[in-house]
Amino acid sequence: MTVLSTLARVYVDDLDAALPTFSALTGEQPRLRFAYRELELAGIGAYLLIAGTPEALAPYRETHATAIVDDLDEVLTIIATLGGDILDGPNDVPTGRNLTVRHPGGARIEYVEFDTAKIESIPS
Repeated sequence: MTVLSTLARVYVDDLDAALPTFSALTGEQPRLRFAYRELELAGIGAYLLIAGTPEALAPYRETHATAIVDDLDEVLTIIATLGGDILDGPNDVPTGRNLTVRHPGGARIEYVEFDTAKIESIPS
C-alpha cells in the first residue's frame, strides 16, 4: 500500500469565498470540487477545503488529514494488525472509497482510494 499524497484539511464557512486565496497561495485552480453529504469540498494544491455549516462540519473537525492511497483494503489490514479504530467506512464517495481511522496514539486520518471513472464524471 502506498500513500500517494496527503492533503491538509482546511475547514471553511464558504468555499467560494475561500478558493481565491488558496488559488493565489498555491498558484493552482481546484483540481476537484464536489458535494458530499451536507458539505462542499475542493482539492487545491496540498489542501482539501471542506465547507459547510457548523453543524455539518462538526463530525469531521477532529480528522487531521486526508491521505490518498492506492489500496484501501490494505489500510484496513494494517489497522487490524497494528491497532486503531475504524470510525467511519469504508464508504462509497464521489471520488472512490474512503474510511476514517483513529490510529493508536490518537491521530484521526481519512483514507481515500480514488476511482478514476468517478473522478472523471465529476463536472468541472
